[in-house]
Amino acid sequence: MIIRTATIDDLPQIAAVESECFPPAEAATKEEFADRLIHYANHFWLMFDEQNDNKLVAFVDGFVTNEPDLTDEMYEKASMHDERCLADDFRVNTIPSYRRRGLAGELLERAIEDARKQGRKGSGTDLQDALIHYYAKFGFQNEGVTDKSVHGDAVWNQMRLTF
Repeated sequence: MIIRTATIDDLPQIAAVESECFPPAEAATKEEFADRLIHYANHFWLMFDEQNDNKLVAFVDGFVTNEPDLTDEMYEKASMHDERCLADDFRVNTIPSYRRRGLAGELLERAIEDARKQGRKGSGTDLQDALIHYYAKFGFQNEGVTDKSVHGDAVWNQMRLTF
């Protein structure tokens, strides 16, 4: 597997992976990803399967902010990203046929390590109940259900990793 950061040329593959990983109400659109790539392509960590025509199989993207809580507005307005800020907020995607191989964990560890090297104070994420135990393995602490995000009409838990 190859890991690298994104470019705008990766947009079609990123959008395709997202649509495999999330239901339509929760998935970001191709246009939203284009905006994210314009503002923070260097905060997308992509994993390609070199044995399968360099197929994109997983990615993590991280919005940088000083706001303590993730909000729906942050998902909609990539221009809110501020490289000078101190915390990354991560989203993880792995296509179903590549899950349970440790790939998401490898990407998440890489993103966390890069955030540390960049002098960030920590990382956060919003996720559904089924993933709380997974993120806890990386040191994320559950802060409970957030009232700042109702994206896709779902219930989201906020978890945070402090360096």
